[in-house]
Amino acid sequence: MQHLHIRNARLIDPRNGVDEQLDLFIADGRIAAIGRPATDFAAQRTIDAAGMIVCPGLVDLSARLGGIEPELGAAVAGGVTSLACPPDSKPLLDEPGLVERLVRRSDTLGLARVYPIGALTQQLAGERLAEMNSLARAGCIAFSQAKQAIVDTQLLLRAMQYAATFGYAVRLRPQDDFLAREGVAHDGEVASRLGLTGIPVAAETVATATALQLAAHTGVRLHLSRLSSAAAIELIRQARCAGMPVTCDVAVHHLHLSEMDIGYFDSNARFDPPLRSASDRDALRAAVAEGLAAICSDHTPVDADGKQLPFAEALPGATGLELLLPLTLLWARQTKLPLAVALARVTSDPATILGLDAGSLTVGGPADVCLFDPEESWCVTPEALRSQGKHTPFLGYEVSGRVRMTLVGGRIVFAA
Repeated sequence: MQHLHIRNARLIDPRNGVDEQLDLFIADGRIAAIGRPATDFAAQRTIDAAGMIVCPGLVDLSARLGGIEPELGAAVAGGVTSLACPPDSKPLLDEPGLVERLVRRSDTLGLARVYPIGALTQQLAGERLAEMNSLARAGCIAFSQAKQAIVDTQLLLRAMQYAATFGYAVRLRPQDDFLAREGVAHDGEVASRLGLTGIPVAAETVATATALQLAAHTGVRLHLSRLSSAAAIELIRQARCAGMPVTCDVAVHHLHLSEMDIGYFDSNARFDPPLRSASDRDALRAAVAEGLAAICSDHTPVDADGKQLPFAEALPGATGLELLLPLTLLWARQTKLPLAVALARVTSDPATILGLDAGSLTVGGPADVCLFDPEESWCVTPEALRSQGKHTPFLGYEVSGRVRMTLVGGRIVFAA
Protein backbone atom coordinates (compact mmCIF):
# COMPACT_ATOMS: atom_id res chain seq x y z
CA MET A 1 0.00 0.00 0.00
CA GLN A 2 1.38 3.41 -1.02
CA HIS A 3 2.86 5.91 1.40
CA LEU A 4 1.30 9.25 0.46
CA HIS A 5 2.22 12.82 1.23
CA ILE A 6 -0.54 15.37 0.64
CA ARG A 7 0.85 18.90 0.81
CA ASN A 8 -0.15 22.57 0.49
CA ALA A 9 -3.81 22.00 1.37
CA ARG A 10 -5.99 23.57 4.01
CA LEU A 11 -6.64 20.66 6.39
CA ILE A 12 -9.97 20.69 8.23
CA ASP A 13 -10.69 18.05 10.86
CA PRO A 14 -13.73 19.13 12.90
CA ARG A 15 -13.47 16.37 15.51
CA ASN A 16 -9.91 17.32 16.43
CA GLY A 17 -10.40 21.07 16.08
CA VAL A 18 -7.92 21.44 13.21
CA ASP A 19 -8.30 24.10 10.52
CA GLU A 20 -4.99 25.25 9.05
CA GLN A 21 -2.52 24.57 6.27
CA LEU A 22 -0.86 21.30 7.22
CA ASP A 23 0.62 18.38 5.33
CA LEU A 24 -0.97 14.96 5.69
CA PHE A 25 1.01 11.71 5.67
CA ILE A 26 -0.56 8.31 5.02
CA ALA A 27 1.00 4.87 5.47
CA ASP A 28 -0.46 1.36 5.49
CA GLY A 29 -3.99 2.64 5.06
CA ARG A 30 -3.88 4.91 8.11
CA ILE A 31 -3.08 8.49 9.00
CA ALA A 32 0.66 8.35 9.79
CA ALA A 33 1.22 11.97 10.74
CA ILE A 34 -0.06 15.52 10.37
CA GLY A 35 2.28 18.46 9.88
CA ARG A 36 5.60 16.59 9.97
CA PRO A 37 6.27 12.93 9.18
CA ALA A 38 8.13 10.44 11.29
CA THR A 39 11.86 10.31 10.53
CA ASP A 40 11.54 6.95 8.77
CA PHE A 41 8.60 7.99 6.54
CA ALA A 42 9.35 7.84 2.82
CA ALA A 43 6.63 9.05 0.49
CA GLN A 44 6.05 6.95 -2.61
CA ARG A 45 3.73 9.59 -4.02
CA THR A 46 3.35 13.29 -3.26
CA ILE A 47 0.08 15.04 -4.05
CA ASP A 48 0.14 18.81 -4.40
CA ALA A 49 -3.26 19.97 -3.13
CA ALA A 50 -2.69 23.72 -3.34
CA GLY A 51 -6.01 25.57 -3.30
CA MET A 52 -7.85 22.52 -2.05
CA ILE A 53 -9.32 21.45 1.25
CA VAL A 54 -8.43 18.11 2.81
CA CYS A 55 -11.06 16.80 5.21
CA PRO A 56 -12.27 13.45 6.53
CA GLY A 57 -14.29 11.41 4.06
CA LEU A 58 -17.98 12.20 4.34
CA VAL A 59 -20.19 9.85 6.36
CA ASP A 60 -23.74 9.51 5.00
CA LEU A 61 -26.47 8.44 7.43
CA SER A 62 -28.87 7.26 4.73
CA ALA A 63 -28.10 6.14 1.18
CA ARG A 64 -30.11 3.52 -0.68
CA LEU A 65 -28.25 1.31 -3.13
CA GLY A 66 -29.90 -0.02 -6.26
CA GLY A 67 -27.07 -1.11 -8.49
CA ILE A 68 -24.36 -1.26 -5.84
CA GLU A 69 -21.37 -0.58 -8.09
CA PRO A 70 -22.62 2.64 -9.75
CA GLU A 71 -24.00 3.96 -6.46
CA LEU A 72 -20.77 3.35 -4.57
CA GLY A 73 -18.97 4.95 -7.50
CA ALA A 74 -21.23 7.95 -7.07
CA ALA A 75 -20.47 7.95 -3.35
CA VAL A 76 -16.70 8.25 -3.74
CA ALA A 77 -17.15 10.80 -6.53
CA GLY A 78 -19.03 12.84 -3.93
CA GLY A 79 -16.34 12.39 -1.29
CA VAL A 80 -18.47 9.93 0.72
CA THR A 81 -16.29 7.19 2.20
CA SER A 82 -18.78 5.60 4.64
CA LEU A 83 -22.52 5.19 4.26
CA ALA A 84 -25.37 3.60 6.15
CA CYS A 85 -27.65 1.56 3.91
CA PRO A 86 -31.32 1.47 5.04
CA PRO A 87 -33.09 -1.89 5.16
CA ASP A 88 -35.47 -1.06 2.30
CA SER A 89 -32.63 -1.11 -0.21
CA LYS A 90 -32.72 -3.96 -2.73
CA PRO A 91 -32.66 -6.66 -1.53
CA LEU A 92 -34.51 -5.94 1.70
CA LEU A 93 -32.14 -6.41 4.63
CA ASP A 94 -34.12 -8.71 6.91
CA GLU A 95 -32.10 -11.94 6.49
CA PRO A 96 -28.47 -12.52 7.56
CA GLY A 97 -27.54 -14.03 4.19
CA LEU A 98 -28.65 -10.90 2.34
CA VAL A 99 -26.71 -8.68 4.71
CA GLU A 100 -23.58 -10.81 4.32
CA ARG A 101 -23.93 -10.66 0.54
CA LEU A 102 -24.13 -6.85 0.62
CA VAL A 103 -21.10 -6.58 2.91
CA ARG A 104 -19.12 -9.04 0.76
CA ARG A 105 -20.00 -7.28 -2.47
CA SER A 106 -19.11 -3.83 -1.14
CA ASP A 107 -15.82 -5.12 0.29
CA THR A 108 -14.96 -6.68 -3.08
CA LEU A 109 -15.59 -3.40 -4.90
CA GLY A 110 -13.31 -1.54 -2.50
CA LEU A 111 -15.06 1.80 -2.90
CA ALA A 112 -17.05 3.41 -0.06
CA ARG A 113 -17.51 1.47 3.18
CA VAL A 114 -21.08 0.18 3.53
CA TYR A 115 -22.74 -0.25 6.92
CA PRO A 116 -26.07 -2.10 6.68
CA ILE A 117 -29.04 -1.08 8.81
CA GLY A 118 -31.11 -4.19 9.50
CA ALA A 119 -34.88 -4.48 9.39
CA LEU A 120 -36.53 -4.07 12.78
CA THR A 121 -39.39 -6.37 11.76
CA GLN A 122 -39.60 -9.20 9.25
CA GLN A 123 -40.19 -7.88 5.72
CA LEU A 124 -40.61 -4.44 7.37
CA ALA A 125 -44.24 -5.50 7.80
CA GLY A 126 -44.46 -4.37 11.42
CA GLU A 127 -45.89 -7.70 12.58
CA ARG A 128 -43.01 -9.86 13.88
CA LEU A 129 -39.60 -8.82 15.14
CA ALA A 130 -36.66 -9.59 12.87
CA GLU A 131 -33.80 -11.77 14.11
CA MET A 132 -31.74 -8.85 15.35
CA ASN A 133 -28.97 -10.95 16.88
CA SER A 134 -28.38 -12.85 13.63
CA LEU A 135 -28.51 -9.66 11.59
CA ALA A 136 -26.02 -7.97 13.92
CA ARG A 137 -23.62 -10.89 13.56
CA ALA A 138 -23.97 -10.58 9.78
CA GLY A 139 -22.88 -6.95 9.91
CA CYS A 140 -25.86 -4.71 10.77
CA ILE A 141 -24.92 -1.75 12.97
CA ALA A 142 -28.47 -0.63 13.85
CA PHE A 143 -32.11 -1.48 13.14
CA SER A 144 -34.83 0.46 11.40
CA GLN A 145 -38.21 0.31 9.72
CA ALA A 146 -37.00 2.61 6.93
CA LYS A 147 -40.15 4.34 5.64
CA GLN A 148 -42.52 1.78 7.13
CA ALA A 149 -44.15 2.57 10.47
CA ILE A 150 -44.91 0.03 13.19
CA VAL A 151 -48.59 0.69 13.79
CA ASP A 152 -48.72 -1.66 16.78
CA THR A 153 -47.09 0.42 19.51
CA GLN A 154 -46.83 -2.60 21.80
CA LEU A 155 -44.68 -4.30 19.15
CA LEU A 156 -42.58 -1.13 18.86
CA LEU A 157 -42.13 -1.17 22.63
CA ARG A 158 -40.98 -4.80 22.52
CA ALA A 159 -38.60 -4.03 19.65
CA MET A 160 -37.03 -1.21 21.64
CA GLN A 161 -36.80 -3.36 24.77
CA TYR A 162 -35.05 -6.12 22.84
CA ALA A 163 -32.68 -3.68 21.13
CA ALA A 164 -31.87 -1.99 24.46
CA THR A 165 -31.10 -5.35 26.08
CA PHE A 166 -28.39 -6.07 23.52
CA GLY A 167 -27.18 -2.51 23.04
CA TYR A 168 -28.52 -2.12 19.51
CA ALA A 169 -29.45 1.30 18.16
CA VAL A 170 -32.93 1.87 16.72
CA ARG A 171 -33.50 4.34 13.88
CA LEU A 172 -37.00 5.51 13.03
CA ARG A 173 -38.37 7.83 10.40
CA PRO A 174 -41.31 9.21 12.42
CA GLN A 175 -44.62 9.34 10.61
CA ASP A 176 -48.08 8.31 11.71
CA ASP A 177 -49.45 6.28 8.79
CA PHE A 178 -53.07 7.08 9.59
CA LEU A 179 -52.51 10.84 9.63
CA ALA A 180 -50.34 10.62 6.49
CA ARG A 181 -52.64 8.22 4.63
CA GLU A 182 -52.66 8.86 0.86
CA GLY A 183 -50.78 12.12 1.39
CA VAL A 184 -48.18 13.19 -1.17
CA ALA A 185 -47.27 16.77 -0.17
CA HIS A 186 -47.14 19.07 2.84
CA ASP A 187 -50.61 19.92 4.10
CA GLY A 188 -50.36 23.59 3.27
CA GLU A 189 -50.91 26.30 0.72
CA VAL A 190 -49.34 24.55 -2.28
CA ALA A 191 -51.11 21.22 -1.78
CA SER A 192 -54.43 23.03 -1.48
CA ARG A 193 -53.81 25.04 -4.66
CA LEU A 194 -52.73 21.98 -6.64
CA GLY A 195 -55.41 19.68 -5.28
CA LEU A 196 -52.89 17.28 -3.73
CA THR A 197 -53.66 15.23 -0.63
CA GLY A 198 -51.69 16.72 2.25
CA ILE A 199 -49.56 15.21 5.02
CA PRO A 200 -49.95 17.33 8.17
CA VAL A 201 -47.01 18.15 10.43
CA ALA A 202 -48.93 16.28 13.14
CA ALA A 203 -48.16 13.03 11.29
CA GLU A 204 -44.50 13.62 12.17
CA THR A 205 -44.92 15.05 15.66
CA VAL A 206 -47.32 12.36 16.90
CA ALA A 207 -44.90 9.64 15.79
CA THR A 208 -41.92 11.57 17.19
CA ALA A 209 -43.56 12.00 20.58
CA THR A 210 -44.48 8.30 20.69
CA ALA A 211 -40.95 7.21 19.80
CA LEU A 212 -39.44 9.53 22.43
CA GLN A 213 -41.78 8.26 25.14
CA LEU A 214 -41.02 4.61 24.37
CA ALA A 215 -37.29 5.30 24.14
CA ALA A 216 -37.34 7.02 27.53
CA HIS A 217 -39.15 4.01 28.97
CA THR A 218 -36.79 1.40 27.48
CA GLY A 219 -33.47 3.26 27.46
CA VAL A 220 -32.82 2.31 23.85
CA ARG A 221 -30.40 4.36 21.74
CA LEU A 222 -32.81 6.19 19.44
CA HIS A 223 -32.07 8.07 16.24
CA LEU A 224 -34.84 9.84 14.34
CA SER A 225 -34.19 10.10 10.62
CA ARG A 226 -34.99 12.81 8.10
CA LEU A 227 -37.05 15.17 10.24
CA SER A 228 -38.92 17.74 8.19
CA SER A 229 -40.74 20.10 10.56
CA ALA A 230 -40.00 22.80 13.12
CA ALA A 231 -42.39 21.14 15.58
CA ALA A 232 -40.56 17.81 15.48
CA ILE A 233 -37.21 19.56 15.94
CA GLU A 234 -38.62 21.29 19.01
CA LEU A 235 -39.58 17.92 20.50
CA ILE A 236 -35.99 16.74 19.98
CA ARG A 237 -34.68 19.90 21.62
CA GLN A 238 -36.90 19.36 24.65
CA ALA A 239 -35.84 15.72 24.93
CA ARG A 240 -32.17 16.67 24.74
CA CYS A 241 -32.62 19.38 27.36
CA ALA A 242 -34.17 16.73 29.61
CA GLY A 243 -31.00 14.68 29.25
CA MET A 244 -32.22 12.15 26.72
CA PRO A 245 -29.44 11.02 24.34
CA VAL A 246 -31.66 11.01 21.24
CA THR A 247 -30.06 12.00 17.92
CA CYS A 248 -31.57 13.02 14.59
CA ASP A 249 -30.76 14.04 11.05
CA VAL A 250 -32.18 16.18 8.28
CA ALA A 251 -32.00 15.42 4.55
CA VAL A 252 -29.87 17.97 2.72
CA HIS A 253 -32.68 18.87 0.32
CA HIS A 254 -34.86 19.93 3.26
CA LEU A 255 -32.26 22.59 4.10
CA HIS A 256 -32.77 24.29 0.75
CA LEU A 257 -36.27 23.59 -0.53
CA SER A 258 -39.84 24.13 0.62
CA GLU A 259 -43.33 23.26 -0.58
CA MET A 260 -43.07 26.16 -3.05
CA ASP A 261 -40.46 24.19 -5.01
CA ILE A 262 -43.10 21.70 -6.12
CA GLY A 263 -44.03 24.41 -8.63
CA TYR A 264 -46.55 22.96 -11.01
CA PHE A 265 -46.41 19.27 -10.09
CA ASP A 266 -42.63 18.82 -10.41
CA SER A 267 -42.21 15.14 -9.53
CA ASN A 268 -38.48 15.71 -8.92
CA ALA A 269 -39.60 17.54 -5.77
CA ARG A 270 -41.67 14.59 -4.51
CA PHE A 271 -40.10 13.44 -1.25
CA ASP A 272 -41.00 11.32 1.74
CA PRO A 273 -41.27 13.15 4.12
CA PRO A 274 -42.51 15.98 1.93
CA LEU A 275 -40.98 19.40 1.49
CA ARG A 276 -42.69 21.57 4.07
CA SER A 277 -43.20 25.30 4.65
CA ALA A 278 -40.47 27.91 4.39
CA SER A 279 -40.62 28.42 8.16
CA ASP A 280 -40.09 24.67 8.68
CA ARG A 281 -37.10 24.79 6.33
CA ASP A 282 -35.62 27.72 8.23
CA ALA A 283 -36.06 25.90 11.56
CA LEU A 284 -34.25 22.86 10.15
CA ARG A 285 -31.38 25.06 8.96
CA ALA A 286 -31.08 26.59 12.42
CA ALA A 287 -31.20 23.19 14.15
CA VAL A 288 -28.40 21.82 11.98
CA ALA A 289 -26.35 24.99 12.51
CA GLU A 290 -26.53 24.60 16.29
CA GLY A 291 -25.60 20.92 16.10
CA LEU A 292 -28.97 19.51 17.11
CA ALA A 293 -29.16 17.50 13.87
CA ALA A 294 -26.72 16.00 11.39
CA ILE A 295 -27.14 16.06 7.61
CA CYS A 296 -27.75 13.06 5.34
CA SER A 297 -28.16 12.76 1.58
CA ASP A 298 -31.26 10.52 1.75
CA HIS A 299 -29.92 9.19 -1.56
CA THR A 300 -32.79 7.37 -3.30
CA PRO A 301 -32.08 6.77 -6.98
CA VAL A 302 -35.32 6.69 -8.98
CA ASP A 303 -35.39 5.84 -12.68
CA ALA A 304 -37.32 7.69 -15.38
CA ASP A 305 -40.27 5.30 -15.19
CA GLY A 306 -40.69 6.17 -11.52
CA LYS A 307 -40.51 9.93 -12.01
CA GLN A 308 -42.16 10.65 -15.35
CA LEU A 309 -45.61 10.28 -13.87
CA PRO A 310 -48.24 12.61 -12.39
CA PHE A 311 -46.94 14.03 -9.09
CA ALA A 312 -49.18 11.92 -6.87
CA GLU A 313 -48.14 8.71 -8.67
CA ALA A 314 -44.41 9.41 -8.97
CA LEU A 315 -41.99 7.61 -6.67
CA PRO A 316 -40.57 9.83 -3.91
CA GLY A 317 -36.84 10.41 -3.65
CA ALA A 318 -33.86 11.82 -5.51
CA THR A 319 -30.19 11.22 -6.09
CA GLY A 320 -28.08 12.82 -3.39
CA LEU A 321 -24.66 11.25 -2.82
CA GLU A 322 -22.86 13.53 -5.24
CA LEU A 323 -24.75 16.61 -4.02
CA LEU A 324 -24.23 16.14 -0.28
CA LEU A 325 -20.98 18.12 -0.18
CA PRO A 326 -21.85 21.03 -2.52
CA LEU A 327 -25.30 21.51 -0.96
CA THR A 328 -23.78 21.47 2.52
CA LEU A 329 -21.23 24.07 1.40
CA LEU A 330 -24.02 26.19 -0.11
CA TRP A 331 -26.00 26.04 3.16
CA ALA A 332 -22.84 27.04 5.10
CA ARG A 333 -22.26 30.05 2.86
CA GLN A 334 -25.87 31.16 3.12
CA THR A 335 -25.90 30.87 6.91
CA LYS A 336 -22.37 32.31 7.27
CA LEU A 337 -21.18 29.28 9.22
CA PRO A 338 -17.50 28.39 9.53
CA LEU A 339 -16.58 25.67 7.07
CA ALA A 340 -15.35 23.40 9.88
CA VAL A 341 -18.77 23.54 11.56
CA ALA A 342 -20.56 22.66 8.33
CA LEU A 343 -18.20 19.78 7.57
CA ALA A 344 -18.76 18.38 11.07
CA ARG A 345 -22.41 17.79 10.15
CA VAL A 346 -21.41 15.39 7.36
CA THR A 347 -18.26 13.86 8.88
CA SER A 348 -17.70 13.61 12.63
CA ASP A 349 -21.33 14.05 13.74
CA PRO A 350 -22.79 11.19 11.65
CA ALA A 351 -19.80 8.98 12.48
CA THR A 352 -20.52 9.50 16.18
CA ILE A 353 -24.20 8.71 15.67
CA LEU A 354 -23.33 5.48 13.88
CA GLY A 355 -20.58 4.56 16.33
CA LEU A 356 -17.94 4.35 13.59
CA ASP A 357 -14.20 4.88 13.63
CA ALA A 358 -14.60 7.41 10.85
CA GLY A 359 -15.21 11.09 10.23
CA SER A 360 -11.82 12.34 11.45
CA LEU A 361 -8.15 12.55 10.48
CA THR A 362 -6.83 11.20 13.76
CA VAL A 363 -3.27 9.89 13.67
CA GLY A 364 -3.48 6.11 13.68
CA GLY A 365 -7.04 6.15 12.36
CA PRO A 366 -8.21 4.98 8.94
CA ALA A 367 -7.09 7.16 6.04
CA ASP A 368 -10.55 7.92 4.65
CA VAL A 369 -9.98 11.31 3.08
CA CYS A 370 -11.74 13.78 0.79
CA LEU A 371 -9.88 16.44 -1.21
CA PHE A 372 -12.07 19.09 -2.78
CA ASP A 373 -11.84 22.46 -4.44
CA PRO A 374 -14.30 24.71 -2.58
CA GLU A 375 -14.37 27.33 -5.32
CA GLU A 376 -14.78 25.19 -8.43
CA SER A 377 -18.33 25.46 -9.71
CA TRP A 378 -20.21 22.91 -11.76
CA CYS A 379 -23.71 22.50 -13.14
CA VAL A 380 -25.93 19.70 -11.87
CA THR A 381 -26.93 17.80 -15.00
CA PRO A 382 -27.82 14.14 -15.58
CA GLU A 383 -24.54 13.73 -17.46
CA ALA A 384 -22.54 15.06 -14.51
CA LEU A 385 -23.99 12.44 -12.13
CA ARG A 386 -22.51 8.96 -11.85
CA SER A 387 -25.48 7.55 -9.95
CA GLN A 388 -28.04 5.55 -11.88
CA GLY A 389 -30.57 7.98 -10.43
CA LYS A 390 -30.52 11.14 -12.53
CA HIS A 391 -33.50 12.83 -10.92
CA THR A 392 -33.14 15.68 -8.46
CA PRO A 393 -34.88 19.04 -8.01
CA PHE A 394 -31.42 20.61 -8.19
CA LEU A 395 -30.98 19.89 -11.92
CA GLY A 396 -29.70 23.04 -13.56
CA TYR A 397 -28.24 24.46 -10.34
CA GLU A 398 -24.73 25.91 -10.40
CA VAL A 399 -23.01 24.65 -7.27
CA SER A 400 -19.53 25.14 -5.84
CA GLY A 401 -17.37 22.40 -4.40
CA ARG A 402 -15.81 19.81 -6.67
CA VAL A 403 -14.31 16.64 -5.23
CA ARG A 404 -10.89 16.11 -6.76
CA MET A 405 -9.80 12.96 -4.95
CA THR A 406 -11.21 10.42 -2.47
CA LEU A 407 -9.20 7.93 -0.46
CA VAL A 408 -10.56 4.93 1.44
CA GLY A 409 -8.13 3.11 3.67
CA GLY A 410 -5.27 5.03 2.09
CA ARG A 411 -6.19 3.90 -1.46
CA ILE A 412 -7.16 6.42 -4.09
CA VAL A 413 -10.64 5.29 -5.15
CA PHE A 414 -11.61 8.41 -7.09
CA ALA A 415 -9.60 11.09 -8.85
CA ALA A 416 -10.90 13.80 -11.14
